[in-house]
Amino acid sequence: MFASGLLSSDEAEVFWSQPVPDLAHAVRSAQSVAEVAPGRHDLARAALLHDVGKRLSGTGIIRRSTATALSLVRLPTPQRMTSYLEHGRLGAEELEALGCEDLVVQFARHHHGIKPAHIATDDWGVLLEADAE
Repeated sequence: MFASGLLSSDEAEVFWSQPVPDLAHAVRSAQSVAEVAPGRHDLARAALLHDVGKRLSGTGIIRRSTATALSLVRLPTPQRMTSYLEHGRLGAEELEALGCEDLVVQFARHHHGIKPAHIATDDWGVLLEADAE
């Protein structure tokens, strides 16, 4: 499969442990990157792995939506929902521990925030556009 060819065995273990909707989103994102930036395996890997931290919260669509709504109005969230809201940081820490390259780690950490200064603007734009699909 497309995804497996881009991931180490440790990364694949983390990747495949995601819920099916998150897997589908990750594959769509990576395929979008591959169409726009063929041969950029670093970008495709970042797209595949950017949401792996979501699985650590064990939340489904209803809790995720509730967590997002609560955060938008700045109300406290239960711990499980808080871990969903922190999925970028949590996933980045896990990916960093696996030895993933900086672009993969930084996109996981910051894909809902501000682009790190050392990441190319064009690369970040490709990743954000793929994530929006």
